[in-house]
Amino acid sequence: MTDHYAVIGNPIGHSKSPLIHSEFAKQTNQDLDYIAREISLNDLIEGLKQLQKEGYKGINITVPFKEQVWQAVANKSGHAERAGAINTLIFNEDGTLFGDNTDGIGLCRDLVDNHQIGLKDKRILLLGAGGAARGVIEPLLSYQPSQLFIANRTASKAKQLADLFAEFGNVQGGGFDEVVGSFDLIINATSASLQGKVPPLPNDILNEQASCYDMMYGETDTAFIMWAKQHGATKVIDGLGMLAEQAAEAFRLWRDVKPETKTVIELIRHQKK
Repeated sequence: MTDHYAVIGNPIGHSKSPLIHSEFAKQTNQDLDYIAREISLNDLIEGLKQLQKEGYKGINITVPFKEQVWQAVANKSGHAERAGAINTLIFNEDGTLFGDNTDGIGLCRDLVDNHQIGLKDKRILLLGAGGAARGVIEPLLSYQPSQLFIANRTASKAKQLADLFAEFGNVQGGGFDEVVGSFDLIINATSASLQGKVPPLPNDILNEQASCYDMMYGETDTAFIMWAKQHGATKVIDGLGMLAEQAAEAFRLWRDVKPETKTVIELIRHQKK
């Protein structure tokens, strides 16, 4: 019998998740289907109940519902609890829900496995202190960088985030004017890049072999990707690989099998062109 999965969001028509999970299912011989479903902005809880009623086994959650699902679901992983957002739900047979967050794992696997960017003992700068940033801090710190600095327009938000994750490694936060020294890796977790904006960063902020990663992606280079190229970053990477890797981890949680991502990343990158 075919198992049913979905991604929910609003809007959702642009989602690449159905393509990604269909490819994973083919590759691993799993009998499942996966659709995108738009949920009304004021109807999240009813939407979740309806999916359960229809027999869905699990769902992914994208904007703007990740934080709302986190608030609504009591049973969640420790990582999801601290991330303040849920992007993967398992619908258990007894009617209960279990929430997790695979965004940070997806980012780290794309950096380390797909692009061979070492994180241990490196100085990492994370731009932004919103939900996207919060979801990746703990996984990044698990790789033991020498320092993770969270920079945000509102310095207090960055400092609060740093305090929240202080037990997991050397993490500080502050305003953009508090960014000092050079970094081995800069990760953009702000959506400003899609609107053509880049935070005010010093010209000498990149180390000689530095990499830049934009968690966003678009049909063309984002503003941050263009900035990174202009400032001589050794590796410049957008968030498509992260999208595939977080999906692969969600697929593993649902099906207990980890799909291969390289061919899927190539497929969605080819479609983007």
